[in-house]
Amino acid sequence: MKYLTGFLGGLVSIMMAIIPVTILWVLLTGLPVFGMNVMGNFMDMVNQLGTNGFVGLLTLIFIMYFFLCDTCVKGK
Repeated sequence: MKYLTGFLGGLVSIMMAIIPVTILWVLLTGLPVFGMNVMGNFMDMVNQLGTNGFVGLLTLIFIMYFFLCDTCVKGK
C-alpha cells in the first residue's frame, strides 16, 4: 500500500509541477499543450465555481484543503 501511495504522490507532484509550465506556455504562445487547452479548462472551472454560489465556495475550500493540508500530503 505504501508503494501505491508513494507512486500516486509522486505522480501528483509531477503534475503539479507541469501545470504552471503549461499555463505559461499557453499564455506565451496561445497554443494548446498535448492537445489540451489548460487555460480554457481552468477558466471554465473558475466560472462554474463562481456561478454555483455557496456550493462553489464550499467546493473551492474543500479542494484547497487537500492542497494545503500538511497531514493530507504526508499521509500521517
